[in-house]
Order: sequence, then C-alpha cells, then structure tokens
Amino acid sequence: MTDTTPQAGFRSGFVAVLGRPNVGKSTLVNRLVGRKVSIVSDRPQTTRRRIAGVVNLPGCQIVLLDLPGFQRPFDELTRRMQKAVEEALAEVDASLVVLDAAARIGGGDHYVLTAAAAGAAPAVVALNKCDLLGERRLQTVQAEVEDLAGAAPVHAVSAKLGLNMDPLLDDLVTRLPEGPRYFPDDIASDQPLEALIAELIREQTLRRTREEVPHAVAVKVEEIVEREDRPLMEIAATIVVETESQKAIVIGKGGSLVKSIGSAARREIEAVVGVQVFLSLRVKVRRKWRRDQSFVERHV
Repeated sequence: MTDTTPQAGFRSGFVAVLGRPNVGKSTLVNRLVGRKVSIVSDRPQTTRRRIAGVVNLPGCQIVLLDLPGFQRPFDELTRRMQKAVEEALAEVDASLVVLDAAARIGGGDHYVLTAAAAGAAPAVVALNKCDLLGERRLQTVQAEVEDLAGAAPVHAVSAKLGLNMDPLLDDLVTRLPEGPRYFPDDIASDQPLEALIAELIREQTLRRTREEVPHAVAVKVEEIVEREDRPLMEIAATIVVETESQKAIVIGKGGSLVKSIGSAARREIEAVVGVQVFLSLRVKVRRKWRRDQSFVERHV
C-alpha cells in the first residue's frame, strides 16, 4: 500500500461486492478493474476469499472487495467464507449489490438487499446480465428491484459485455468519502502472486470437472522459481481433492484432463506474469480437507 494521508478533494474507499453465488460478482469486478483479478466459473463457491480489485479514476480510487456469495455455512470452508462477508460489511465505505436480472428475484436476493440496507454504508445495486432480457422484461424486473432497494440506485448492466459501467461507477464515486490513495496506480489487486496462481489453476480445474469434484478442489502452490538465465518462471503446484475417485477424474484417462488443466492455466498465468511459464501439476488426496481449519486457513 501507499501513503494513506487523505488528499483534499480526492475520494476513495472500500466497496463490498455482495450477492448470491453465481450472479456475476467476479465478472463485474474484473470488468470494472480492467483486468482479471478474480476467477470466474458457473460453479457455486468459486470465490472463497475476499479479493480486492482496485479501480483508479480521475480524482478517485475505488477498492472493490469481491466476496464469497451469501450462504448458510455447513463446514469450515463455508463458515470462513460467510465470515469474510460479514466482516467486510462492517468495515466498508459502500456496498455494491449484484443481482441476476435473468433469474427470478428470490428470497436470497431479498436477504442480500436487507443485509446491505442494514449496514451503515450506502448501497448501489447492479442488475447484471441485462443483455439476456428483452426491453419490456428488463423494465419489469428493474421496477421490482427498485421497490426492494429503497434509496439505493439500481443500474441495469452487463458485466460480460461492459454495458452501463460508467453510470454505475459514477454512483459509487459519489458515495465514497474524501480519503487517501490506498494503492499505487500500477497495483490492480492485493492478491499475492502465489494466491493468484493457485486461483487460476483452480479456475481451469472447475471448468473441466463434473459436479462431484469442484467443491472439493483446492490448489497449493509448492514452488515458484524465476530463472535468471532467461525469462522463464517455473511453478510447481498440487491440486488437492478429497477422494480417490475425484483424483481419478481430475487426472483423466492417461493424464489427459490434468494436462488440459495445466495447459490452460499456464496461458492464464503467462498473461499475468508476462514471461514464459513452465507449470508442473500433481493431484493429491487429502480427505475431508474442507473440515480442517488449519488447511483451509493456509491454502484457501
């Protein structure tokens, strides 16, 4: 972080990005930041930790906190995820509630809106995936959400296509106090490189595995070596699952699936680090790791 002395006329603050799982929070954060800081998947529990994405605008810096989706905790992993949401809500300067315009506005959405309204911070609502609706249906859904949102402004947006991002940012800026520049201009996220690499590998694993595997996947980066003789980063990582059957799925026939995961993850990592990457992956079973508090705290 940089100097946290407040600057006259400069607005800054932390914004909690809230919503049910799979409403597009991470896609929206990546779009607003202008680069990938959070992994994206259609699987529940994709975002497992609080990730800060930094948006630098003239006279303003917005620190978006991409949070896990609201959910009822059922093991150590989900307990930790929900705790991250509750702690962030108590500390932020504003909240950005993300809803899925293409899905029915249900009890979970009501709960998120109520939680945001109950906090001390002002809220803004993003009605995401508006590109999937016709104009008449979108107007109906937006009117319904505006009734629920109270004083919070509602913006119909598409994080995927980048529609209506500027009005959304304008409303967020007006809700932030005067403050310091928390991050230098060239910093887009607070994630350590090791954590980002682990997430990029997990993203590709989620995209290629069946329903019984994604929730049980964690990634541990064992080693990162930057070669001095040429622009090359050597990375060794372990994909952790909970059962032998899950291990077999992730490896695939003749190692085909883990090879595909590695190739795709390598390309994503290279786009971040800017040099060639040699990625070595192995798959390991650690039974019931989601109930292991020490493992979850170290690697998730």
